[in-house]
Amino acid sequence: MEAHQDTNQNVASPRDKEGANRPLWRTMFLFLIPLLLSNALQSIGQLVGTIVVGRSLGVEALAAISAFFPLFFLLVSFAIGIGSGSAILIGQAYGARNEERLTAIVGTTLTFTFILGVAFAVLGGIFTHDVLRLIGTPNNIIDVSASYARILFWAMPILYLYFVYTTFLRGIGDSKTPFYFLIVSTALNIALLPLLIFGWLGMPKLGIYGAAYAAVISTLLTFIIMLVYLKMKNHPLQFGASVRRHLRMDGELLKLLLRLAVPSSISMIMVSLAEIAVMTFVNRFGSDATAAYGAVNQVVSYVQMPAISIAIAVSVFAAQFIGSNQLERLKQVIRAGLLLNYTIGGVLIALAYLFSHSILSWFLTSVPTLNIAHSLLMITLWSYLIFGHGQIIAALMRASGTVLWPTLLGVFTIWCVEVPVAYVLSIGSSASKGYGSDTRRLSSSASPCSMGITGWYGKRSALSVLYNSLQTKRTAALP
Repeated sequence: MEAHQDTNQNVASPRDKEGANRPLWRTMFLFLIPLLLSNALQSIGQLVGTIVVGRSLGVEALAAISAFFPLFFLLVSFAIGIGSGSAILIGQAYGARNEERLTAIVGTTLTFTFILGVAFAVLGGIFTHDVLRLIGTPNNIIDVSASYARILFWAMPILYLYFVYTTFLRGIGDSKTPFYFLIVSTALNIALLPLLIFGWLGMPKLGIYGAAYAAVISTLLTFIIMLVYLKMKNHPLQFGASVRRHLRMDGELLKLLLRLAVPSSISMIMVSLAEIAVMTFVNRFGSDATAAYGAVNQVVSYVQMPAISIAIAVSVFAAQFIGSNQLERLKQVIRAGLLLNYTIGGVLIALAYLFSHSILSWFLTSVPTLNIAHSLLMITLWSYLIFGHGQIIAALMRASGTVLWPTLLGVFTIWCVEVPVAYVLSIGSSASKGYGSDTRRLSSSASPCSMGITGWYGKRSALSVLYNSLQTKRTAALP
């Protein structure tokens, strides 16, 4: 790997000498800044699209997009699981300075991800309408929602590849390169959005579908530009001859990747299915409720960004310390992660509480819908600090190869707490006029609270499981 050392200035990891001489929380924060900005930029295109659709095309158009979101997140969950597993393996290989293994992991993951993306594109394109009907999507928006969904389904292979490649980069501690290209992607998306929605400058007027096409085209162009850039910069993860040589999947590596990725994917899938279940309950109250729920999801996606980003940072740093056999520094990783979670997350949540009504008005113009969304947000915001705590503990466990316990805890809290509570409240509110909004608020707040249970229980048990396993077998994921 030494051949790439001087040409890659974007890596902020515990492996470099400069990073070893500063406090770990500061090194992690430097890694975290581009990661947070990347996540924010990744959502800006979606945010702008939601605002444009909601304010110019109306509540029904926004509801059509919102109804598809849980299903889309379900499919993205597979890529998240694969990306998480590959990032752990890449971090360990990079920490151990094993370049051959690094490129083998990249090649195997790319091929498997592409095959999975093609399969989901075909299945999703065929059964979109049936699935949306199954989850109770209102009749007045189901046709539009299905057509919107198919555009994204057919682009799933490219979306998957772009997602996992940015995960590779973060796995070696390079959070700057993905950030640079998310700037490109976001700029392209925002530029294309009005052109394709309203048909400006001679472009076709696609209405609501313009938002989907803008997202797909901007992602494809950015992915191509990023691959060219990595090649020009001689980046350690460029799509060069060594990676192409490993595109034929390595059976042993694939097994190891799946052992790490499948539990993570299952956990994300359970979250997605729970979201679909709750969306089914929300859909019973009509398109206004669906639109309110979608607007709140937009706000929440920003509020939970610090928690998710810090968990990624914890996983990357822990994997590299494990790969370089510095197990004693894992306690420092968890302390730094928790400090950043409560500091950054607390400030962001306080600001969201203060300006919640104004923020929601960006998406919604209907006063009754806005009031529903505002009440829901007031109940659920605080719990994302606890959500972040749980995510950090789980990230450290997964970085060591201990993936079963976080998955079991997550599945238990989601399906034994969130979904039953949401169902009972929705049935009770359906039977009593005037309480539909309380159902939507409380059922939505069940999700982060149940994830918080994982965090607090994990604080007591996860560390002992992790450190005992590390002392006896060093790391479960290394060969």
